[in-house]
Amino acid sequence: MIKLLKRLKSKEWLQVFVSLIFIVIQVWLDLKLPDYMSEITRLTQTPASQMSEIWFAGGKMMVCALGSVVSAVAVGFFAARIAASFSQRLRSLLFSKVDAFSMEEINRFSTDSLITRSTNDITQVQMLITMGLQMMIKAPIMVVWAMTKIAGKGLEWTAATGVAVGIMVVVIATIMVFVLPKFRRMQTLTDNLNRVTRENLTGLRVVRAYNAEHYQEEKFEYANEELTATQLYTNRGMAIMMPMMSALMSGLSLAIYWIGAYLINGAAAMDRLTLFSNMVVFSAYAIQVIMSFMMMVMIFVMLPRASVSAKRINEVLETKPAIIDGAVTEGKKGMEGEVEFRNVSFQYPGASDYVLHDVSFTAKKGETVAFIGSTGSGKSTLVSLIPRFYDATEGNILVDGINVKEYAQEALHNKIGYVPQKAVLFRGSVSSNVGYGDNGRKKPNQEDIKTAVRIAQGRDFVEKMGEQYEAEVSQGGNNVSGGQKQRLAIARAVCRKPELYIFDDSFSALDYKTDRILRSALKKETAGVTSLIVAQRIGTIMDADKIIVLDEGKVVGNGTHRELLNTCEVYKEIATSQLSEEELIS
Repeated sequence: MIKLLKRLKSKEWLQVFVSLIFIVIQVWLDLKLPDYMSEITRLTQTPASQMSEIWFAGGKMMVCALGSVVSAVAVGFFAARIAASFSQRLRSLLFSKVDAFSMEEINRFSTDSLITRSTNDITQVQMLITMGLQMMIKAPIMVVWAMTKIAGKGLEWTAATGVAVGIMVVVIATIMVFVLPKFRRMQTLTDNLNRVTRENLTGLRVVRAYNAEHYQEEKFEYANEELTATQLYTNRGMAIMMPMMSALMSGLSLAIYWIGAYLINGAAAMDRLTLFSNMVVFSAYAIQVIMSFMMMVMIFVMLPRASVSAKRINEVLETKPAIIDGAVTEGKKGMEGEVEFRNVSFQYPGASDYVLHDVSFTAKKGETVAFIGSTGSGKSTLVSLIPRFYDATEGNILVDGINVKEYAQEALHNKIGYVPQKAVLFRGSVSSNVGYGDNGRKKPNQEDIKTAVRIAQGRDFVEKMGEQYEAEVSQGGNNVSGGQKQRLAIARAVCRKPELYIFDDSFSALDYKTDRILRSALKKETAGVTSLIVAQRIGTIMDADKIIVLDEGKVVGNGTHRELLNTCEVYKEIATSQLSEEELIS
């Protein structure tokens, strides 16, 4: 928690200092009240005292009470302000940090856990700061100051207060020992509940298609009950504290008055008024001590969970990305769009086997290079190494004659127009999705967007939409079909006007006719740009300048369609399973 609080800015520390001043004022005013109460008690017991004196003492007591309220409001204002600004900055820091993560870090934490850390965990820390400034600082000051005020006013009363405080500390420590581990588990169970909920919502169509609602409900109920049981355990533990504090407070008041009655009964007549006044004052101060401990108990209820949350937030913020940014921003002149793999092997983090083995090839500027192979042969993995979603385990990958590890990631990504296997659209309009992102040049204008949509064969369906290029696209593109989504994703890549296209099985949702027309338009409109195409369909890649055949992560064929039919058995098997003899030789 302390490590996280070090991220507070100087402006926020200044507000903490101002809050501390108001807390000291509030404590001083609260502790002045018993003095005036003692004075009023003395005046009422003294025959010669005037009513005006009692009213004056009561007035001072009222001013102290009002001053305490104003101070408390000021502390609450600053506490809320500090907590809100700090949590806002933490959310921004987390978002920026996660944005810089490679897929390795994303997979290590899991998407569900990262969402929980950015929302629930930060809320826990925010609540602790808000309450902590008002209670955690005030309570110790109140305890120490009150103890100094009652010191010397009666050994018996002091001993009774000490016993009550000792019992309180033992109870709190015992409960913390049993409850703290459960608070840690609660955060993990919250992650799990988010995972199950998210999985159900994203896969709702499949759930309904397979009548698996009951199964999903059972899975959710199990996760929900597990979290609820843990919360009930911690709440029961914490529920013991408040009644215990109340019982101790009542017991201490009773003990002080019982001891006071005993002392007054045995004292001389002249000393009884002093003893009675001391008893009233001591009782008020002792209650302040117990109340302070009660405030600390409330913080102890929140502190364990907030500490776990702070640790989880720090884990993300202190994680060093596996992908280290380089400094190069430009490739070698005359080699724009050239991609070379030199003896590249790759193994996923934590996996025992290599996915790619000693892959070597070169894609020259303006060439169309295709990758084909059976499912799991490493095609998508291979192209994901170029934009550095992962780094190659062995070997080197060169873009424009420079190793990708030497590039600043922004500069590398600006060279690439990437279309993923699963088309991703964002909430907004057609224009905002097609003109998405920054490619280091000026933002594309409406004409650029229309041209990109036309090349991607999306003009027909876009211009039939209500507001055409400003038509709304829902989150994930759920209001357009799979083929339309893919064409908009391709249009986005085209709109960037990159040096290199990467199509990761991006034509699979298109019919053969649209596929052929789209590739023809791409070849014509983007001449001189290198294209890397991952495909399952032979028809999509037959016209490629070079086809690389992968089998279990190894290159088993490299050549044109006709060459591979004669030299690569794996390619021939794939081709004959999809096309007739006439189509193969046409």
